[in-house]
Amino acid sequence: MKRFFDSELDALRSHLVQMGEKAIEQVRLAVRALVEADPDLARQVRAGDDVLDRLEVLIDEEGVRYMSLRNPVASDLRLVVVGMKAGHDLERVGDEANNIAKRAIRLASEPPLKPFVILPRMAATAQEMLRDALDCFLHHDNEKALAVIRRDQEVDDYHRELYRELSAFMAERPETISRALELMFISKSLERIADHATNIAEEMVYLAKGEDIRHNDEFKRGPRPAQG
Repeated sequence: MKRFFDSELDALRSHLVQMGEKAIEQVRLAVRALVEADPDLARQVRAGDDVLDRLEVLIDEEGVRYMSLRNPVASDLRLVVVGMKAGHDLERVGDEANNIAKRAIRLASEPPLKPFVILPRMAATAQEMLRDALDCFLHHDNEKALAVIRRDQEVDDYHRELYRELSAFMAERPETISRALELMFISKSLERIADHATNIAEEMVYLAKGEDIRHNDEFKRGPRPAQG
């Protein structure tokens, strides 16, 4: 039997999913603006950041109101707290997309150092992680959440690979230093976006199992292969 205030939890879920879709789109457009050297698209990303800010405030207001008025049971309380924390991470994803867009505007008038390969891959992986983490929120899928967490290493590896490439560019061609530094900062923003997706997935594990794994590295790495 559906409780009369379940609609309030449904509204919080809906707003969080809406926020997640917007954050993913912001990242996609910011990276596209960079690759296509499109400053107008980058400005569109920057203008859209306010939407995420408003949704974060709305989710927090809904969560606080629900906790204040409904005296929720433990499972509902976890859902509200996790939703509010995920909203904070998604707002930070928007901030990083905004940073990428800002740097894309600066780079739009400069010749590219090399064809973009690693950054789009990083962005695609981070977006997939965000989408899967949000899917876990809707379906309480603990295994998918753990898979998201374990993918964070992929983005870290991409970041280190690009850092090495750009460092070599700067050493061999000093005139590329300013452009290389902008790309390093963009890479760092994508790494942070993946970190926020990981944070959300960790909260989904807490929501599904009531277990806090934020500092349990062995748990997040998964079972070790059997010894032969």
